[in-house]
Amino acid sequence: MKKFFAVFAMFGILSFGLAQTVVAQDEVAAQTETVDSAAVDSAAVEEPAPAEVAPVEEETIGMHKSLKIKFIEGDASFMSLVAIALVLGLAFCIERIVYLSLAEVNTKKLMAAIEAALAKGDVEGAKELCRNTRGPVASICYQGLLRIDEGLDVVERSVVSYGGVQSAALEKNCSWVTLFIAMAPSLGFLGTVIGMVQAFDDIQKAGDISPTVVAGGMKVALITTIFGIIVALVLQVFYNFILSKIEALTTDMEDSSITLLDIIMKYNLKK
Repeated sequence: MKKFFAVFAMFGILSFGLAQTVVAQDEVAAQTETVDSAAVDSAAVEEPAPAEVAPVEEETIGMHKSLKIKFIEGDASFMSLVAIALVLGLAFCIERIVYLSLAEVNTKKLMAAIEAALAKGDVEGAKELCRNTRGPVASICYQGLLRIDEGLDVVERSVVSYGGVQSAALEKNCSWVTLFIAMAPSLGFLGTVIGMVQAFDDIQKAGDISPTVVAGGMKVALITTIFGIIVALVLQVFYNFILSKIEALTTDMEDSSITLLDIIMKYNLKK
């Protein structure tokens, strides 16, 4: 019996010692894991953050390049027609502006010189002065001086008739400018209609009405319309400037005609 208790006591001591050993090993393992995790955390903290990459700025596109891109995107066939309308319209506008600028003269100085020549009785000198002066005012005065001996009524009819001819010459080629002003937006709207048809064709082929399918045709439609309206606006500004110069010249022609009739009447009274 004593041997049994002794063996049992030894077994208990061994079990307690084994348990203490296991607990000690667990504590050591836990401490090791704590140290390892702390080392990892410190390494993670000490690891430098990756440098931020500066965003690459997009290259700025110039206005000329942007217009070229939009021109190509707007269907080159219709955009070429709009560009041709702009070029031809500007050509006629520049021609009219140059012609009207050359037709402008100092009418007061011209009429004073004619009056001075007729006051001296120098009709040929007055005619020579009109021949050497450019512009419709000098031409009208020359036509009146040609008939100075045929009576005031004949001179008046001649001046009025030739004034109508000169007015028509001033307005020459203006009809072409108005044509291109009307044609440019019409071509733009035509491109709009064709772009819409293209969009519906794309929808039919894809069987889907998503924005990606419709965007292409709609883009063509809007670009052609925008360019057509811009061309019409530019030509309209030039056309209004031309009309203002024509009105100014027409007013000078009318005033000069009345002044010429008065001068001729004084000349006839002195004869």
